[in-house]
Amino acid sequence: MSGLRIVSAGFAPTLQDFGRPQVQHLGVPPSGALDPVALRIANALVGNPADTAAIELRVMGPTIEIEADSVRLALVGTGAAVEIVGDRKVEAPSYQSIRLTRGRRLRIGSLADTGVAYLAIEGGFALDPVYDSLSTYTRARIGGLDGRALRDGDVLPLRAGAVEERAERRCADRSWFHESGPVRVMLGPQDDYFTAASVAAFFATEYRITREADRMGMRLDGPALAHARGHDIVSDGIATGAIQVPGNGRPIVLLADHQTTGGYPKLGTVISTDVPRLGRLRPGDALRFARVEVDEAEAVRRALEQRVTRIIERFVPAEPWLDEDALYRRNLISGLAEPD
Repeated sequence: MSGLRIVSAGFAPTLQDFGRPQVQHLGVPPSGALDPVALRIANALVGNPADTAAIELRVMGPTIEIEADSVRLALVGTGAAVEIVGDRKVEAPSYQSIRLTRGRRLRIGSLADTGVAYLAIEGGFALDPVYDSLSTYTRARIGGLDGRALRDGDVLPLRAGAVEERAERRCADRSWFHESGPVRVMLGPQDDYFTAASVAAFFATEYRITREADRMGMRLDGPALAHARGHDIVSDGIATGAIQVPGNGRPIVLLADHQTTGGYPKLGTVISTDVPRLGRLRPGDALRFARVEVDEAEAVRRALEQRVTRIIERFVPAEPWLDEDALYRRNLISGLAEPD
């Protein structure tokens, strides 16, 4: 079997694709990538369909050994390098595809510049989907590898035991990663459960992400919101990005692993265009919110789709990096390479 051996898992990596939103009516959370834009770009770099499952990394990346003839991979969502472990330190850049052969080890260290990143593998993983998705939902132990985060010693089976040699590609436009400005929110469906002053304060004040943040949601630290009609409702459906406010008045922004129904009033919902930005945030990061209407939300989503398409269409040839295997293939002797 061809696979990737997890030598050291790092911080709870999981397999994620676009999730299973089509079965929320069955009580199954959608799961999926916290940053689907980064996932799409990573998959495009290695030639995969956009929704192919990749390894989602948070906080600290893994050390992986290649147990296949060759693999092609791309790390997207962080400026951290892919360190090729050997007799001496060799680093391959992120945001580009690289090809590695059997026995090579790669290590990804701290993700100091983001809350989430993706390691895409050409061909994807030979695992059985659950409701048409490989996304891992650990609370119910479904998807991914045995429904859990990856652990030391795991072997991820690959669909492709070898990949062809070809020119590698690089994502030169990383402006999407540095987007700033307020996170845009549509009010409702229970904004009338809050005082007018609280709604105004929510949009006028800076909040910070607390340490109570995971794939399910992030609790915010800032002005407590005052309820005008109590803090309990008849449980209703929840969308990714919904902003629930329990009795203590502290907003909770719900992310990919959110529950499908809830009984706290929801002030609003972060628009789908800005949900990937939430995935990149870390505890301690500050954010502000701005109110938008449905027409603007739809327009900026269309613009995002066009932008991602252009970014992928404009991939450039990858910059060379020092790969010992490649040097040996070119018969490097005393600093000179024989011509092909």
